[in-house]
Amino acid sequence: MKETWIIGSGRFGLLALERLAKIRSGHHIVVVDADRENLSRGAGADRTLEQMDGVEFLNQRLRPATAPEWIIPALPVHLAAQWCLARQGLQGLRQIAVPADVDPDVPNPARDPAGNLYTSHADFICPDDCVESAGICTVTQKRRTADMFELLGRIRLSGFQSLVIRSHQLGPGVGGYRPRQLFNLLEQIKEGGKDFLLSTACRCHGVMTGLGYRN
Repeated sequence: MKETWIIGSGRFGLLALERLAKIRSGHHIVVVDADRENLSRGAGADRTLEQMDGVEFLNQRLRPATAPEWIIPALPVHLAAQWCLARQGLQGLRQIAVPADVDPDVPNPARDPAGNLYTSHADFICPDDCVESAGICTVTQKRRTADMFELLGRIRLSGFQSLVIRSHQLGPGVGGYRPRQLFNLLEQIKEGGKDFLLSTACRCHGVMTGLGYRN
């Protein structure tokens, strides 16, 4: 049976669960959250609830032979980056602040206290059921200058390598990626030799985390 993992059962995790259940009949969904109350809201047929920290779940359970078809990140952290930091074999890798030199190259940049960079083509709150149409914003009907995952992949900064995981549209307002994208990312980091600007992005929005081996 095909399987999808939703990592996080807050508002957006539960929206993803509700929408996927309607369009993927017979598809088993695993919902992960450390909060028992949040998790209990995801109970239903063809579902497994796992009470566990989402990053730790991914670190312990994600293996090529038993990987799900899709992973949907729905946590208030950059899941791909935190998974890389948690993986064994990457000793010394740590999070570093995204350099301020990146800001002029992205639309509407914003940062959190950890130094993650958030960017969006929209300067407004998007509808949570956006269908992410190609080329044109569904709200403004204006053409995008570039898909965000392509824009972030083109960033060049001395000493850094840009790595991007594209988030694919699985349903209205629901984005996810395939496990092989994470495994490929890990291999690129192992073969690196530079610090990294690691991003997860769809057509419209993205989050970027700095990773490096600096002392």
